[in-house]
Amino acid sequence: MRVSAFTFIRNGQILGYPFIQSIKSILPIVDEFVINVGASEDDTLEAIQSIDDSKIRIIQSNWNDNMQDRGYVYGQQKMIAQFNCTGDWAFYIEGDEIYHEDDLDKIYFAMQQHLENSNVEALVFNFYHFYGNANSYLDSPGWYRSEARIIKNSVRSYAPDGLFWLVLDQNKTGRYPKAKHTGVTCFHYGWVRSENQMNLKSEKVQKYWGGNPKKIDYSKIDQLIIKEFNGTHPKIIQEWLPKNSGLFEVDPSYKLTKKQKKHRLMIKIEKLFGLELSKKHYKLV
Repeated sequence: MRVSAFTFIRNGQILGYPFIQSIKSILPIVDEFVINVGASEDDTLEAIQSIDDSKIRIIQSNWNDNMQDRGYVYGQQKMIAQFNCTGDWAFYIEGDEIYHEDDLDKIYFAMQQHLENSNVEALVFNFYHFYGNANSYLDSPGWYRSEARIIKNSVRSYAPDGLFWLVLDQNKTGRYPKAKHTGVTCFHYGWVRSENQMNLKSEKVQKYWGGNPKKIDYSKIDQLIIKEFNGTHPKIIQEWLPKNSGLFEVDPSYKLTKKQKKHRLMIKIEKLFGLELSKKHYKLV
């Protein structure tokens, strides 16, 4: 079995991505790591080159700034990397995602287990979305609780906006991949970065969704969905994490948006009927 990992990154340093830790977190279980590095305003490329690992293969690209429709440029950049993967499996990781060292064997075993099963096209992970600090994460149907991050390289797939895959059974329509769960959780740290870095990110990339930069204020969120994390963080990210203690607290005067009120209602329905209502971009088999 041959495993390819892949990602894309641009301006990783100035936007505060822990992309070096992200890459290193899964290097032990892959045979190659394809990294699509967009033309940047910082030393993102040099930082990746300094890892100096023979598994890493770097592709340099320029983003299409004319593509400003629903984040499709992210899909383009993701697929540039994926189309260069040569393994049986293609393991996608974003620059703010980390996998725990204790889970690597489980991930590798899941790939071995389902390699020859033609009914399994992808592998799914649960997600911790850390928010505000390293002690707090979000649990809401408004934030995806699970997602496919590994797909067979023999499956005709593409990513419409970079966040998920569609499988092309036919040329005109796509469907979500058939998947099995790995039983592993991905640690997502994007919302642990400083507000300044997140607002700079908004200034840099919001145009790709056809909109203006959105002001990001961590305190403007529903306190109800913030949960305390009592586990251990991956060793590779611990030094990078902010040292705040306690649960992140929001602005007590904040008024929920209509969407957030809808998510509160969905949480009540989940508890009442034992459901899980977050969006799924895969079909479990």
